[in-house]
Amino acid sequence: MSEQSSCDGSQAFEAQHSRSLRDFMRTESMSAGMLVVAALVALVWANSPWSQSYVDLWHTELSIRFGSGGLTMDLHHWINDGLMVVFFFVIGLEVRKEFAIGELTDRSRVVVPLVAGITGMLVPAAIFLALNPSGPEAAGWGAVIGTDTAFLLGVMALVGPAVSTQLRIFLLTLTVIDDIVAVSVIGIVYSDGLSLGALAVAALCLVVLVVLDRAGVWQAAPYVLVVLVLWIATLESGVHASIAGMVSGLLVPALDPRRADVEAAATQFRAFRQSPMPGVQRAARRSLTRAISVNERLQEALHTPTSSVVVPVFALANAGVDLRDGVLADAFGSALMWGIVLGLVVGKALGIFLGAFASVRLGWGRLPQGVGMGHTLAGGALSGIGFTVSLLIISLAFESSRLQDEARVGVLVSAVLASLAGWLAFRFAARFLGQRDAALPTLLTPPVDPARDHVVGPVDAPLTLVEYLDYECPFCARVSGVGDELRAYFGDRLRYVTRHLPLTVHPHAELAAVAAEAAGKQDRFWEMHATLFAHQDELELEDLVGYAAELDLDVEQFLRDLEDEDLSRHIQHDVASAEESGVRGTPTFFVGETRHVGPHDARTLIAALEAAGRDAARASGRPIG
Repeated sequence: MSEQSSCDGSQAFEAQHSRSLRDFMRTESMSAGMLVVAALVALVWANSPWSQSYVDLWHTELSIRFGSGGLTMDLHHWINDGLMVVFFFVIGLEVRKEFAIGELTDRSRVVVPLVAGITGMLVPAAIFLALNPSGPEAAGWGAVIGTDTAFLLGVMALVGPAVSTQLRIFLLTLTVIDDIVAVSVIGIVYSDGLSLGALAVAALCLVVLVVLDRAGVWQAAPYVLVVLVLWIATLESGVHASIAGMVSGLLVPALDPRRADVEAAATQFRAFRQSPMPGVQRAARRSLTRAISVNERLQEALHTPTSSVVVPVFALANAGVDLRDGVLADAFGSALMWGIVLGLVVGKALGIFLGAFASVRLGWGRLPQGVGMGHTLAGGALSGIGFTVSLLIISLAFESSRLQDEARVGVLVSAVLASLAGWLAFRFAARFLGQRDAALPTLLTPPVDPARDHVVGPVDAPLTLVEYLDYECPFCARVSGVGDELRAYFGDRLRYVTRHLPLTVHPHAELAAVAAEAAGKQDRFWEMHATLFAHQDELELEDLVGYAAELDLDVEQFLRDLEDEDLSRHIQHDVASAEESGVRGTPTFFVGETRHVGPHDARTLIAALEAAGRDAARASGRPIG
């Protein structure tokens, strides 16, 4: 994230301001590459003269003892029932964050991926069961319902559009639904005989997690300790431990940083600068930690090791299929293998596309801005990469090593075919449907109009900087002085323009925007603009009236103008222009007519404006200077 950060009306993680999404994608892409390497190593090892050492390694027993008690499992189970719990715990953390402060807070954005996710599981399961309606093979239907998020994003980085932020968000939302259902299936359908005593302990742990959340406990250690006990209880209960990871992750609270906590951290940090003593250092570190929710801190700590260690190790332990002695030929003649291939490759693409198409046509919701139906088909095709979840379910669904091998061949073949199908679908969408980039618009719409926009500087200045702002957004206030620095640097070469984007998470923002416009009707817009940012915590009606009096406005006229529908329409026009221009948070800047991506400090914006000036000079044939 840039030093300034941003506010967001839906709290969605948008790439235009936040580095977190880009870091997430980079980590997932790296994980996908390591996963492929680990799977290839496993395949080569399992088919080499040293194949028995591969089998023996995963049957090696490992014990952890606590006095007379402890846990004893072979290495394969430690990975599938232990490390993978961490993997699902991280998924649970991400889901909780998305529902609490992320993309899924806006329930209208959930409908299309929800329907697509459900149909994207029902259609593959139906295809599989049509080919394997009975017998032990039918137990493998769960292998076709899940999607390997890391693998999907990694492949999309290779075969998808150059810019696909919006499609990635759509697919991440969809895979959240996949993950919840898949883990529920693992925990319920593929569990052994149940122990009621251990289940009672597990249930008590869940209650404790809820209590910790409600009590506002912000330290990570209590949550980690309870999750550890929950994992052990779930292992002993007979329910597969993956569900403990997912459910416990869902119960770890995710919150936006509170302004009071951030200010307290800043105060403690300043105190440490003045007095770098151990006690002050501990207090500063404690306040900094408290400002970030325990959910996000655990994600930060676990996401990279989970993606770069847990998932590749799982692939190494589970992808090693010995294809010798006719196993490959048997697999290609097996309804089980073809059920998995057709379920994942055809069923996922068809199910996700039909679910998205139907929900949009029926008016239940809409696709993210910048995402077309061609992108949905291509993303659905890539969702046929079930790898991690599919391999885990296969290890639970079948006792026969022959059936496991046939099913694993199906998963590996599906990963290759789904990647190819996704590549072809993206090419089709780009060539025949004109759906190339799956990203937010970057052009300012409509262009600056000095007759209605608020402009500082010459209206015909060669350089333009437009800011969408919210008077209650603390990050807007923090960069409010940037405009002054830029005008001082560029002089009459720059015009600075503001537009309103009052966010729904800020209850006083819209009234404050109307107040600025009402002051503007008395030629005091910029004075009210500065006053509102100086008093962000005091934006009630009586406060605004007080500011109007301080600025020597006609207060009665000001109050009448606060009810003026034309001013409300002006603000709604700005909000509509933000939506059309791809703005999702504040502050958002446009350099000329192009949305600025990245930090918005004065130095960065000066460099962007100078680059825009050089480009304009080249385009017009004017000397660059």
